[in-house]
Amino acid sequence: MERNRVAARLGLLGAAAMLAAVLSLCLGPVPLTPVQLWQGLWGQGDGASILAFVRLPRTVGCVLAGAALAVSGGIIQTVLANPLAAPSTIGVNSGAGLGVALCSALLPGALTAVPFAAFLGAFIGVLFILLLAERAGASRITLVLAGVALSSMFSAGVDAVVTLYPDALIGYSDFRIGGMANLYMGKLLPAGAVILACVLLAMLLASEMDLLALGSDTARSLGLRVRPVRTVLLALAAALAGAAVSFAGLLGFVGLIVPHIVRRLLGGGSLRLVAGCALCGAALLTLCDLLSRLVFAPFELPVGIVLSLAGGPFFLWLLFQKRGTHS
Repeated sequence: MERNRVAARLGLLGAAAMLAAVLSLCLGPVPLTPVQLWQGLWGQGDGASILAFVRLPRTVGCVLAGAALAVSGGIIQTVLANPLAAPSTIGVNSGAGLGVALCSALLPGALTAVPFAAFLGAFIGVLFILLLAERAGASRITLVLAGVALSSMFSAGVDAVVTLYPDALIGYSDFRIGGMANLYMGKLLPAGAVILACVLLAMLLASEMDLLALGSDTARSLGLRVRPVRTVLLALAAALAGAAVSFAGLLGFVGLIVPHIVRRLLGGGSLRLVAGCALCGAALLTLCDLLSRLVFAPFELPVGIVLSLAGGPFFLWLLFQKRGTHS
């Protein structure tokens, strides 16, 4: 009965992601009917060029970035045993942003190198937080505050790169806030391959994540090699966040909000967490991007603003909920 309930709710999340993608493709300054959408997907009709060069890359970018950031957040929260941890709160996103900025400045035109530079920057941020957690025995709130400090340092590095190389990041303000404008499929392909591979690997390592969730000592007593497994999982989280940042900018709060929603819907278990985060993250980011395009039309807000408006209160709620529970 429990398995059927989880399967049904996963199906609903999948349907929500599909509906959000269809709405994103259909709605905009030039609305498309379902018939026009179908024809456009096959390169026919008046909507073909709009779909091919504007809406399809944007929708695919939303699906990939939402899934990547949400799964990354779920992995980080599980491995660090910290419900307040997320790529945007512990320095992972900003570390990836610094990697993108340096790659854009030093290797202009090297499109395929951007996701790997973003991964390297994100992984440095992850290693710093992991070192703090293991060596200092820091509390959960302290880890988040350390992540805020790390984000500030990485952001200062990005500012320095942009100051020294003004053309390094075209549309830097959109990159800092996070947005889906001006995407094209060639930009998405390298990052998309990384995201799909990492989500699959995270699913394959779900049993190891379940053991880590029991605590390091318990996992070790059950035969798990805690340190290498934890490093691999955090590397996956860094790769997911870095790949998303490489084309979507420094989007916040997806990796914080979605894992909590999925746990409430699906309960425990890392496999269902990863699958649910991928679907729910894709749906959430796609719907937020759609709102950012439609609410103030003909003007458009970067989707990062919409996410911050929704995620800021959620983060404060989490902080107050955990008050007095952790030192």
